[in-house]
Parts: sequence; structure tokens; C-alpha cells
Amino acid sequence: MRLLVLALAAVAAIAPAKAGIVARIDNASQRMTVIVDGVPAYSWPVSTARPGYRTPAGMYRVQRMERTWYSRKYDNAPMPHALFFRGGYAIHGTTSIAQLGRPASHGCVRLSPGHARQLFQMVQQAGGARIVVTNEAGPGFATVASRRRVGRRPDAPVLIGPPDAWPYEQPRRSPYDEDDMIGPFDN
Repeated sequence: MRLLVLALAAVAAIAPAKAGIVARIDNASQRMTVIVDGVPAYSWPVSTARPGYRTPAGMYRVQRMERTWYSRKYDNAPMPHALFFRGGYAIHGTTSIAQLGRPASHGCVRLSPGHARQLFQMVQQAGGARIVVTNEAGPGFATVASRRRVGRRPDAPVLIGPPDAWPYEQPRRSPYDEDDMIGPFDN
């Protein structure tokens, strides 16, 4: 029995790790960085919420994927390759390519159709993804507020690397967001 446990542990140690996909959206720079297994792989222009609307900052997981979807709220607007991450908020393709790189949406994250298709396929293949939305430009990784720690400035950012090693605390949020947010112990 002991030998069997050791053999299973050895096989688990050499098995390939499941790909971790993180889509980091920066509302300030209007860019998305796609991080695969802790390494930035793609950087694409996006359109997030225009004035009067918001794309909520926070850390989420993809809740639902729809290859073809039409907005029930905004005149049946097409939302191809939609990755829903918080209620009706989604990352999806758009035909308004000329507006990419500046705020233009009602709150969703718009991508070019080709990039939306590519992200959709990566998330589908990986079995899910994490979505990080920030309001500040960063060095390619998301920055989030950290709590005061000994030997650390209270306002120092925490860099987020591979999903399994995320040393973050959750951003401030409404109590109504509980089911949509990723906690430090969620997988």
C-alpha cells in the first residue's frame, strides 16, 4: 500500500501542470494582457466602460462562456465569444474595432473579433480562467492594494504571478459581489 501511494505521488509530480489563464484588463491603459502559466503571452487593445458607465475592478473567474450571444439590455447587440465574469459583464468581440484602445462600452470588455475568438478557445481548452480588472497601468502584471505588513510600505503593490502563487488580498467591493469574486482559497 505504501509503495502504491509513493508511485501515485511520483506520477502526480511529473504530470504536466494544467495551463493557468489570466486575463488582466487595465481600465486606465485600455489594454488586456493574457498571462498563460504565469508568463505574459498576449497584449491587446480593449474598450471598457465609457463615461457614465463602469467596468468593475476586481478579481473574478469566468462564470459562463457563450460562443454566440446577444445583449438583452442593449438592443440585441452581438457579443461573439463572450466570457461572462460578473453577472452581465463579459469579455467579448466587437465590430467597433476603431474604438479599441479607448473607453467606449456600457461596461463590458470589448476585443477585436479575432482576439476574442483566440481567448475564448484558450479558456475553453484550459477549462476556465481568472479575470483581473484594474484601474491603474502596471508593468504587465496586475497590482492590487496590500494590507500593512512588517517591513513593507502600506501602499506597496503586490505583483500577481502564476495563479497558484497569488499573494493578494481582495479589493474593496460591495457585499452583493460575493459570489462573483475570487477569494484567496478558491480554485
